Amino acid sequence: MTSTQLRLLAVFSLGYFISYLFRGVNLGFAPFIIHDLHVSPADLGTLTSMYFLGFAGAQIPVGVMLDRYGPRRVTACVMLVAAIGALIFGRAGGLGAMMVGRLLIGVGVSACLGGAFKATAQHFDVGRLTLVNGLVMAAGGLGGVVVGAPLSWLLSVAGWRAIATGLAVLTAAAAAAIWIGAPTKHETRSSAGLLEQFKGTWHILTSRAFWKLAAFSGLTQSVFYAMQSLWVGAFMRDVALAGTNEGPARAATLVSVLGGAFIAGNVGFGALARALERRGISVYLTSGATMVLFVVVQAMIAARVPFPQTMLWGAYGALGGTGILTYAVLAEHFPARLLGRVNTTFTLVIFLAIFALQVAIGAALGHWPMQGGHYAAEGHITVWTALIALQAVAAVWYFLPARRARPAAAAV
Repeated sequence: MTSTQLRLLAVFSLGYFISYLFRGVNLGFAPFIIHDLHVSPADLGTLTSMYFLGFAGAQIPVGVMLDRYGPRRVTACVMLVAAIGALIFGRAGGLGAMMVGRLLIGVGVSACLGGAFKATAQHFDVGRLTLVNGLVMAAGGLGGVVVGAPLSWLLSVAGWRAIATGLAVLTAAAAAAIWIGAPTKHETRSSAGLLEQFKGTWHILTSRAFWKLAAFSGLTQSVFYAMQSLWVGAFMRDVALAGTNEGPARAATLVSVLGGAFIAGNVGFGALARALERRGISVYLTSGATMVLFVVVQAMIAARVPFPQTMLWGAYGALGGTGILTYAVLAEHFPARLLGRVNTTFTLVIFLAIFALQVAIGAALGHWPMQGGHYAAEGHITVWTALIALQAVAAVWYFLPARRARPAAAAV
């Protein structure tokens, strides 16, 4: 790996780390927000999901801008919106203002993942993308570790509003690092007009091949991120650790275990997919197999199989992000000029689903009365069972033989 590639990987990984940190920070903030604002489970789910709504809503225009102006310019500039959103979120006096701040955060980090994948596709060979993109995801996964035990400790010495302000400063610094540190080579402006660029996005959205790839992967990832960013801590506390002497501190530790396993899974499965590909096993098949294993682990957790909690949640974290391998499959299927829009369109699918799931999960849990600050175990299990069933249906379509599709190269 050259020094230019290392520099690119470092600055874009930092951007995605911050994106991931914002994604899950309400996991630690939730008890304090509930105490300060007296919000219901549905309100908490809606507040947290505003990040995903903003992120999803920005994906199509961001994808067009990435292909037109390049990942360095777009990612650095858009991240400044996230810094403003974090300031609003931390200073807000009511739920409405907090939702605005959370929405702006989602918009502001909307280019971090697609921009990183666009940049790696420009500077690395296609055969290395499974590993390189896995490293980007692993760096983001550090955010999943930080929102566990480290954030729990930080909240014991500083208020959540002060932490939100600190995140705003960190975000602005990361934007500057990307602007200054990312290489400018290959960042040429597209000659196609904006209308033609949007036509390319429409081509992707109407491609059967895209949806066949995106449905199972998008659903497994949206389930994982919806849970990890808000509801998994409550599940651990109310179901997995119910009846034990272990409390919120143990749940925070398991969240960090999950986040650490996510990092290892992204690096390990990315390398494994590359190794298997050299032996004739496609990334498509490897990704499908690991996603099926993720569904199996969810079923084991929901059924409360008597396995050590660290092993179960470690497996959940390691397998939860393996659908990311689909980005490499998409890079092989679609031409390079479409990759910014392909990546952001796929991310749009995932984050719209996360938004819907977080709201739906909060509403579903609200159907059972809370007792002593805990959600009903029956509600948690009902939610997990429904999500497992949805993923199982998507898995069937993923493995069905593909029909002949019109060529992706026809788009602009």
